[in-house]
Amino acid sequence: MSEATPVCPECSSDLTYELGGFQVCSMCAHEWSLEAAAEAAESNVIRDSVGNVLSDGDTVTVAKALKVKGSGTIKVGTKVRNIRLVNGVGDHDIDCKVDGFGAMQLKSSVVKKA
Repeated sequence: MSEATPVCPECSSDLTYELGGFQVCSMCAHEWSLEAAAEAAESNVIRDSVGNVLSDGDTVTVAKALKVKGSGTIKVGTKVRNIRLVNGVGDHDIDCKVDGFGAMQLKSSVVKKA
């Protein structure tokens, strides 16, 4: 049986080969190490305030009271259902709808997985 070759992170080609500890793409000549690719994938993981890994559709509870302009305060323990994770949109990681407050963005550091 042959092992599946890794896909190039630059051009998504599966025509790659190993050369001197690196993977090389024969289409675009991009070189990368599998260890660096694994670390990059791990760095994109979003964790809650306790360190649990979050995923789309999770239910979380608010771990810190949050003041909302014009609406009051979201109390500790408020459940937020069906979260959606977003990357690269400012410093907020989570898009969600909080009952009584509507749609908003939260930081993963102020929630805990339920």
